[in-house]
Amino acid sequence: MDIPAIQAALRDASLDAWLFYDHHHRDPLAYSILGLDPAMHVTRRWFYLVPAHGDPRKIVHRIEAGRLDSLPGTKSEYSSWQELDAALESMLAGHTRIAMQYSPRNAIMYVSMVDAGTVERIREMGKEIVSSADLVSQFEAVLTEAQIATHYAAQQKLDRILAEAWKEMGHRARTTGTDEFAMVTWLSEAMRREGLVWEHGPNVSCGPNSADSHYEPTPANSRPIRPGDFILIDIWAKLPTPGAVYYDITWTGVVSRPPSDREQSIFATVTAARDAAIAAVQAAYAASKPIAGYEADDASRNVIRAAGYAEWFTHRTGHNIGPEIHGAGAHLDNLETHDVRLLLPNTCFSVEPGIYFPSAHSGHEAFGIRSEINMITRPDKAEVTGRIQTQLVAI
Repeated sequence: MDIPAIQAALRDASLDAWLFYDHHHRDPLAYSILGLDPAMHVTRRWFYLVPAHGDPRKIVHRIEAGRLDSLPGTKSEYSSWQELDAALESMLAGHTRIAMQYSPRNAIMYVSMVDAGTVERIREMGKEIVSSADLVSQFEAVLTEAQIATHYAAQQKLDRILAEAWKEMGHRARTTGTDEFAMVTWLSEAMRREGLVWEHGPNVSCGPNSADSHYEPTPANSRPIRPGDFILIDIWAKLPTPGAVYYDITWTGVVSRPPSDREQSIFATVTAARDAAIAAVQAAYAASKPIAGYEADDASRNVIRAAGYAEWFTHRTGHNIGPEIHGAGAHLDNLETHDVRLLLPNTCFSVEPGIYFPSAHSGHEAFGIRSEINMITRPDKAEVTGRIQTQLVAI
């Protein structure tokens, strides 16, 4: 935790303080930003105030008096709720605009960690509570050069593994046979050999299963992969080092046949939507113009809407990426949320529009196409970090 950096950010945002609060680990963001042990045993409320000027202050319960001892600042202890109220009044005296892990109307639920009662309590003290969303992005999503290097290392490994996976799948489909779960196993073994780690998955979706954007094959439900099938592969992993950043991509292809005209048409629409979001972010950075997550989503979604497929694009365009696959920074989203958080320099995120037909449509069976790349923003540019799929893979 860098107190001077937090205080500088508060002054830049015209905020008086940032108030952290937790009870029973309701706010994992607080633990990460403050550098607290996420496994710490917490059964009583604590508060930690970082002011724009001056020293931090903390409030802890007497039976858990040492919980914030790793943090700088003066400490107040309480036992009764009356003592807690008095300590809060004293702590917040002189501060009016206070950031908390709160989002108006829960619009950005990823940072909305503080319960409504606590918000009411602070407001009754005459305080204006401001969302900490952009502060969280700044201190959780902005990557170091070392972290960015780990992303590119994972990218090189995963791009190579995916290229080999398509070849292996085609060979198996034409000879010994294979299924979705068998290819998931193959991908997992290949990633382990490369020293990568990941959360659940990866995903191989065959035929109608590609229309389920969160499909996960198991030994029980795995669909055979045969010549003629349409395939979607979603794969993600990172290096096993502290702070390493994920690489997360999705490609689509067909087995032992040319893509159909309909597949080509949907693929062209999806990739045009992907490229529109990429172009919007790159243009904003080239012009030194701020861009919010919802604006990048709009750029992509408008392409799919104009093509007449808006109702089949059922998720956000992209998500922040960090040491967690779905990170704490801005998402490319104006569907599930109106994400007004800025796409800050030195952050990583996916761009992954998709069109999914969960049932037969226009005389064709259910299927879905998603094209996912990752981007990293730099102070003066934004770049795609790996290979970009420009045509359906024919294996």
